[in-house]
Order: sequence, then structure tokens, then C-alpha cells
Amino acid sequence: MIVTNDFSNLTNVLLAYGNGNFTILITIPDDYHPSGVAAGDLNSDNQTDYIIPNWSYNSISILLGYGNRSIFSRRIYSSGINPYWAAIGDFNNDNRTDFVVTNQGSNNVDVYLGYGDGTFSSPTTFSTGTNPSGVVLGDFNGDNVIDIAVCNYNNQSVSILLGYGNGNFANQTTLSTGVNPQLIATCDFNNDDKLDLVITNYGDDTISIFFGYGNGSFTTETRYSTGRFPYGVAVGDLNGDNQNDIIVTNSNSNDTSVFLGFGNGTFTAGIIFSDFIDPYGIVLGDFNGDHRNDLAITNYGNANVTVFLNICQ
Repeated sequence: MIVTNDFSNLTNVLLAYGNGNFTILITIPDDYHPSGVAAGDLNSDNQTDYIIPNWSYNSISILLGYGNRSIFSRRIYSSGINPYWAAIGDFNNDNRTDFVVTNQGSNNVDVYLGYGDGTFSSPTTFSTGTNPSGVVLGDFNGDNVIDIAVCNYNNQSVSILLGYGNGNFANQTTLSTGVNPQLIATCDFNNDDKLDLVITNYGDDTISIFFGYGNGSFTTETRYSTGRFPYGVAVGDLNGDNQNDIIVTNSNSNDTSVFLGFGNGTFTAGIIFSDFIDPYGIVLGDFNGDHRNDLAITNYGNANVTVFLNICQ
């Protein structure tokens, strides 16, 4: 795992042992309020690299890995104001890795096109709503081209930017959400082979779910209640029924909400798991090699990561 540490201005790379345990392999200094991280192969060497927005420095750190798990080179790219969240994809169909970053202070996203060697073009900027936060990628209109969905924290909306396949995107269309939409994930929740969206609404303690029509448009939202100040969201099969579930971190009530999916777009009421301290980030992965989705949750309030190993059959 890789974890960004906002106040201490550094990033930790955690080495997995394969049994659900981790150790800090390396600490990388000199980020500036790093707010998120995206991982992928940025220079076509089959090694994992990282993109980290530096919120207070108006820049992006590119960390290129050498494959020995402890040495990285850093490159810095200028961004818009207060870059917050990043996502990786191929936006111009050249089989090279590109990325997009949300800029909270300038109300837009920057798209950087990759050259395949770990370097990137100057950004192309696209307008969003006010204070864009989370971003997710997917083909929302069935044209085999990557599109962008962005939460607008102070607009109570999500922006949909449909891609043209050449690195450019259409002007945004918007969906109304709850109060202060924070982070976003995409998945097919109702088994119609069309991508849907789930958003955490930080300001009114809910999540919004939008079902996609497959043409770039979505239904009106369906709401579910969470704990206080929901922040992070992840999707995947948590209980082994081959249906997609939702898990949400509730930063102020020190717990998480789990919504088990029935496969038809409906979910159980949120099941609450407690004993966190300001849980924020969340990621799913198989951390012990048993082919089940485990959870890793960052605890903002006591500077650690909690790992839950899945025991569902």
C-alpha cells in the first residue's frame, strides 16, 4: 500500500508480507499536503509508479518506481489551484498512461497526456463545478472511450465529462447530489452491464447512487443514510455472493457503513462497524492471498491504517 500523510508532508510505502500484515518499507518526504494517490505504470517498464497531488503547493508529484521497492525518482508538474484527487487512464487511445487531477481552488480538472516514458504534456483544463473533490473514470456512454465523473463539493453536484478519445472532453453535464459530495466510485450495481455511480455526501450524512442508462445520462439519485460526515467510498463483493457492495468511512462518528447489494440496485441498510478514529481513506484488496476482498482504512485521528481480513465464505 501507499499512504499519503497530509500534515507531515510525506508519503509511506508499506510492504505486504502476503498474510495480511504490512511494514513501512520507505518514507518519501517533501510532498506538500499530499491529498490523494493514484497508482499505475507511467513509463512502460512494468513497475508501479505513483501520482500524488500536492494540495498546498499547486503541483503534482510523479514517483517512478525502479522495481526494487525502495527507490523512486520524483518529477514535479504544475497544476491548478489546490489539486486534490487523481485518476489514471488512457484518454487518447495511444496505449500510454494519462491522468486527470481535480483542482479545488480553480474549479476545474487538468488532463495530462502521457508520452509513455514517465513524462507528460502540459495540462489541458476543463471546467467543473465549485471545489471539485473526488474523481472517477469509466465508459459512461458505451463508445469504448474513457469519460470522467467529478464531485463538486460546494455545488451539490457531480460533473460528467464525456471523452472524445483524443484527450479532449465535452462540456460538463451535471447531476444533483446531497450536500458536499466528497468522493465517488463507479460500478454496475444492478447487473445491466452499464456503469453506475455512488457518492459520499459529507454534509448531510448520506450516499447518493445514480444508475446509468449507458448513454452518458443517469437516473435521479437514490439516497442511503450513513454515519456522520461520510468521506471515503469503495465498492466490491464483500460477502461472497458475486454482487457489488458499498463501504463508506464516516469520519466524524468514527465508524464505517457497509451496504450489501442484492444485485438489482437495492442494498441493505448500512451495517455499522466502529472503533476507528476519524476514518478517511479506504481501499479494497486481497491482502492475504485467499481470493477475498479485504479492507484497509486510514485513521486520520491517530495516524495509522486498520486492515480487516475478510472471513466470508
